[in-house]
Amino acid sequence: MKRVILNIITLSVCTILLTNCTDGFSEINTNSHEVTESELERDYQNVGAFFAQMINRVILFDDGSGDCLSSDYQVAQGLSADPFSGYIGLTGTWRNGIHNGSYSFVSGWYDQLFTRAFSEVMPAWKKVKAAAIEMQQPAVGALADIIKVEALHRVTDMYGPIPYTGYSSGTLGVAYDRQEIVYQQMFEELDSAIAVLTPLAQSGANLLPNYDNIYEGNVENWVRFANTLRLRLALRVVYANEALARSEAEKSANNEVGFIEQTSQRAELQHSRVTYFHPNYDIAYNFNAGEIRMSASMDSYMNGYNDPRRSAYFVAANADGGYHGVRLGVHNINPSRYAGTAISNLNVNKTTTPIVWMTAAESYFLRAEAALRGWNMGGNAQYYYKAGIIMSFNENNVSGADTYVTNTKSTPTKYVDKTGGGNGMAAPSNITIAWSDEADFETNLERIITQKWIAIFPDGCEGWAEYRRTGYPKLLPVVNNDSNGSIDTQLQVRRCPFPVSEYNTNSDVVSSAVATLAAEALGGGTDTGGTRVWWDRKQH
Repeated sequence: MKRVILNIITLSVCTILLTNCTDGFSEINTNSHEVTESELERDYQNVGAFFAQMINRVILFDDGSGDCLSSDYQVAQGLSADPFSGYIGLTGTWRNGIHNGSYSFVSGWYDQLFTRAFSEVMPAWKKVKAAAIEMQQPAVGALADIIKVEALHRVTDMYGPIPYTGYSSGTLGVAYDRQEIVYQQMFEELDSAIAVLTPLAQSGANLLPNYDNIYEGNVENWVRFANTLRLRLALRVVYANEALARSEAEKSANNEVGFIEQTSQRAELQHSRVTYFHPNYDIAYNFNAGEIRMSASMDSYMNGYNDPRRSAYFVAANADGGYHGVRLGVHNINPSRYAGTAISNLNVNKTTTPIVWMTAAESYFLRAEAALRGWNMGGNAQYYYKAGIIMSFNENNVSGADTYVTNTKSTPTKYVDKTGGGNGMAAPSNITIAWSDEADFETNLERIITQKWIAIFPDGCEGWAEYRRTGYPKLLPVVNNDSNGSIDTQLQVRRCPFPVSEYNTNSDVVSSAVATLAAEALGGGTDTGGTRVWWDRKQH
């Protein structure tokens, strides 16, 4: 289908490649890019085009048309969630290293996850829901709700309170809901969607196959994804409302269709259905000297474990053939040293590496944690833990899972700074790989989350959320903390401030949202990176 896109953002490619690619993003006006009604009057395009728009804006990517650029992804999560998760080391020379990576937040570098969700995902969702009601097709609306939850849970996890239940046609004047309310509403939407779609899934139905760039219309796979997403969100709130968490988790376990079980069922944006370029390729290889590399934390864990997935995730350093990362928060970064031959780049192909919403391995690790907590998942924690590791090896096409999963000796190693910057550090943890029934709850929880963290790379939004929720994996801290005391170096960054664009256009509402944030945050706080979101309640 030819997508008609209005109000395309005009950015100079030369500016991106020859200057700092993030300069001036706070001044860029992002339009909604909505397809007009008159162009969508035939063959269900009034549903399908907006449905595809929702899917294509959950994670931003360069589609080659200029509608969205790799730099949009970079300022949505590449300069926040991805490094905060411990996956990525920032090697760009912006502001001499004093920026988000050292907890000195730069206006406009963390806005787009919020702004694009409310300018593109939510308007498209509203169109699909209205059309579904008019056509008396509740299953279409149910699919839209699942995608909405997938997109918007990433937003609330990054910021905290967001406009959700009262959303109409934009955020202007719409009160921000407490995150607790947002999560309750998302659970209700998932519950309803799964109930509507389960009979169709059992009958082998297909829905909107021409516009579904994830599952090609396979309703069964959408229900599997929705069940697994509900389990993800249930565990997210376990330290804030354990009863709610268990109830929602066991609903998914009891559903007749079940969870994601195979690589073919994972939620992945299909290259065969939509032309796109993986944003990390441009950021790692085309932006200046390369603005991201392997992180020091990934270096410590994957080298300590001699993890065969290193070669699937990263490129060996030319200097010695090893896998080496960089710390966050380094001042005065020298590109030839920090992005040079001594450090590992990302193993990413611009046109074939997929954008993945949820791996199959994550489904098993989620059930491992739920079972560890004593919830009914249909199996025990050890089984799901091992299955998650094996599935991750399969998804990354590497061998050695059987040996890896029984390794009782290997632990994360100390970080050796190959840049010559003198920022080496002791190993962040001594957690081993092999399951132990004799270990206490926290030790096995660390084991589960550490392996899940490795398996879901490079999903920074999810990796960072799980680190904040559980305290695992234990990550190396920043070298320099430039937050002026608003962020604890050891606890690390807990959220991103509300977008500058919201302060500029919606200031009264944002002021109320800050009060809402403080009221539900553990320990209170203001609109800084050190304030916890509602579900972040575990004492670390």
